[in-house]
Amino acid sequence: MEHQQDDQKKNSQGGGKKPKVSIWAALLITVGLILIGNFIITAISNSQYTHTTYTEFREEMNTGNLSEVMLYSDRIVYMTKEMAAKDPSQQKACFTGLPYGDVRALADELEAQGVKVDQDIPKDNSLLMTILSYVVMFGLIFGVMSIMTKRMGGEGFMGGIGSSKAKMYMEKQTGVTFKDVAGQDEAKESLQEIIDFLHNPQKYAEIGAKLPKGALLVGSPGTGKTLLAKAVAGEANVPFFSISGSDFVEMFVGVGASRVRDLFHQAAKVAPCIIFIDEIDAVGRSRDSRYGGNSEHEQTLNQLLGEIDGFDSSKGIVCLAATNRPEILDKALLRPGRFDRRIVVDRPNLQGRLDTLKVHTRKIKLSEDVDLQKIAQATAGAVGADLANLVNEAALRAVRNGRKAVNQEDLLISFETVIAGTEKKNTVLTDTEKRMVAYHEVGHALISALYKEDTPVTKITIVPHTEGALGYTLYLPEEEKYLSTREELTTNLRSLLGGRAAEQVVFATMTTGAANDIQRATALARNMVALYGMSQELGLMAPASVANQYLDGQTYLDCSQDTSAQIDQAVQKLLNQCYEDAVNTLTQHRELLDEVAGYLLAKETITGEELMKFVNAGKEETTTEKPDEE
Repeated sequence: MEHQQDDQKKNSQGGGKKPKVSIWAALLITVGLILIGNFIITAISNSQYTHTTYTEFREEMNTGNLSEVMLYSDRIVYMTKEMAAKDPSQQKACFTGLPYGDVRALADELEAQGVKVDQDIPKDNSLLMTILSYVVMFGLIFGVMSIMTKRMGGEGFMGGIGSSKAKMYMEKQTGVTFKDVAGQDEAKESLQEIIDFLHNPQKYAEIGAKLPKGALLVGSPGTGKTLLAKAVAGEANVPFFSISGSDFVEMFVGVGASRVRDLFHQAAKVAPCIIFIDEIDAVGRSRDSRYGGNSEHEQTLNQLLGEIDGFDSSKGIVCLAATNRPEILDKALLRPGRFDRRIVVDRPNLQGRLDTLKVHTRKIKLSEDVDLQKIAQATAGAVGADLANLVNEAALRAVRNGRKAVNQEDLLISFETVIAGTEKKNTVLTDTEKRMVAYHEVGHALISALYKEDTPVTKITIVPHTEGALGYTLYLPEEEKYLSTREELTTNLRSLLGGRAAEQVVFATMTTGAANDIQRATALARNMVALYGMSQELGLMAPASVANQYLDGQTYLDCSQDTSAQIDQAVQKLLNQCYEDAVNTLTQHRELLDEVAGYLLAKETITGEELMKFVNAGKEETTTEKPDEE
């Protein structure tokens, strides 16, 4: 047992990083070197003779000028009497090709002239000896290469081409535990039960429960699926095999299936254990018959299905897999008895984001003014990877500014940097462009401030940024919301179109600055009509569906052309109505629009509190004017 654990520890530390020795490439290089060496030896050997034609040889033979002749199977080496009379150090024989014919007759003719003849007569078993020599030569090459690859960490002559590439971890060598994972309490609870089953199987066996064979981690990129799997490795105290789905895919037929067999064979030796397959959609994609039924992909998937069915769950082998594309996985892979559980690793809520920020700031020096609650509130929709990047950017900014601790401003500016990029200090706008950008951004902000259903404004700036924005309006929600009413979504549309409405009210023109606003407004309006059932024209019909909900979440229509045309008309009608509302609202509050825009032009950046001072002052003036009018 101690020897087995030592082998496992060695495997966890360095076994996963074996040098990739290409045996076939080495073989080709060796054969090439042999051919090149043979060519060089032949060239050197031929350089010792003077090359002549067969006609010249016959002339020397007919004149009786030959002294010695050596007959080979493919050439003739000879020496004339003049050459033989020279000093041995200066003698250089001639050679020429041997044409097809009776070599014995040529030898007899030369002997009749008194020429000394020597002949290389092939033996009867020369062909067999030649074949045997090649077999022995290549056998030696294969043997030497096999020994070399094994010493270099390979898997014999084939270089482990059919063996599993899984890395194995033991105990807490991953360096990650459940304490390092925040905001995923439900997922941790499900995985904790699996770990407990591995540690105390008798507790579940007494009641008749069976260990789940597999669990599928599903969620958006960056939510922490792989981190959760590593935390399982840190908590389990059992061997943990980690492999990517792409490691099964090869151009050679049967290699993927062989690697699956080898992986489960290794796992059976050290059970109880956990197998983690990251990005399982690379190998578990749904099967079809478009390209035939004998592809390498299908063989690998079939082998995976068979291996999951084949092992005994009582032995304690659990398969974990992660993907962000569950809709393309084969149905046979998801049925009960294989991947029994689907664990959704969703975007964290407010409390989850706060806990995640606390995890990522444990090793960061924070100043006293840092309020992680506000940062968590501002980052609605962010995943764990986004929050980790935000904290790191804040730390880098603190170092750039010569401070030894991260303050609240660092965190907020880092959040804005992720959204809009860094400031473009060299971009100089003309006065006209600056006024247009200022009115455009104030148009967004005023619509949001005047309609209380919308998210309050936190910051307005007309400083250009690297993400292509000449300015932006930042909204921070006051509370976590999971549902949106039709009125709230309509107000969002008015706010998105408020920038274009301000351009129309003030300058009576349109600019390209509203391009992104219009795209977002169109997408929201289309979802309201085709997905949420919020239009009078289509009613409770939802002709749109969401594809890849954990990736881009784009929608696609599954309806007739007539229905699609009705959707376009309903979207256009909704956008036109919201645009008219925005124009009317800004026209009624034209003085307030001019005041805030002028203040923004002077300061370039204002806060939501400064904006609300103007808005509240305008409301008080309106209230005091009403009794006078009566």
